[in-house]
Amino acid sequence: MRLPIRSNTKAILWVLTGTALFSILFASGKFAGESASVFQVMFLRYVGGFAALAVVAGLQRKGWASLRSRQPLLHGIRALFGVSGGLSIVYASAAMPIIDATAIGLLYVVFVVPLGVVVLREAVNAHHLWGILLSSLGAATVVASRGAFQAFDTAYLWPALVAVPGALLLAFEGLMIRMLAVREDPLVVLVHVNVFGLFLLLLPAWWTWQPTAALSLAPFLLLGPLVVTAQYCIVRGYALAPLAVVGPVDYAWLVFAALIGLAFFGEMPTAGVVVGSLVIAAGGAALAKADEHR
Repeated sequence: MRLPIRSNTKAILWVLTGTALFSILFASGKFAGESASVFQVMFLRYVGGFAALAVVAGLQRKGWASLRSRQPLLHGIRALFGVSGGLSIVYASAAMPIIDATAIGLLYVVFVVPLGVVVLREAVNAHHLWGILLSSLGAATVVASRGAFQAFDTAYLWPALVAVPGALLLAFEGLMIRMLAVREDPLVVLVHVNVFGLFLLLLPAWWTWQPTAALSLAPFLLLGPLVVTAQYCIVRGYALAPLAVVGPVDYAWLVFAALIGLAFFGEMPTAGVVVGSLVIAAGGAALAKADEHR
């Protein structure tokens, strides 16, 4: 007999898939090297994302009128938080060791769970707290094993000061995603964030545009459908469970980043990465079971 999958487990699987796909986006700057600016890469990914959504809407025979939201201001604010926070972390990653920037960016989880409790009145019980604690300990183990802040100097102070509010902005975006995910169709949410993202990045991309062969731009455009799929997974997951459950899943970003480093850059994972990954998985399992103890 086929057993039903609990709501928290479904949410975690959706967000885990989205986080894996987003890890590729966050690594895109390293893949791009000096061939394109950060704004250029991000803008092209929104162009590709909008094109992919247009195809999906066409296949579903949905006119643009049916994709309008009754609360466009919320979508605009969400896009502003997401674009600003994402660019802050990308900037910090370029100006300081990437593991240090990642560690600061993961303050997102520290911020987003209290936001869910205070703003959305979400309940957090002991099982949630155990899951969050395990996930945090696992993330700390991974970060420490990869040498975060061992080479920190005063030159990294400004990027770090940019990364901290960036993590806070991403936490506010997570809050907005949760609010919109339970009110809107996922396609409506995706269309709005990609349209607003295009407008927000148009001028910065034009100002920093680096002449590049058309063929070289294709991988950045292909990030669009990839990220749209990731966004869809995140929206589905955030609609199913409170922020105390889905927020800590972002710690898996460290695990996927390690796998990308191994596959494409020959970066061998340390024993701490392996142990920390297992602890993060244990935290995810605890969060998945949290709905059994309400």
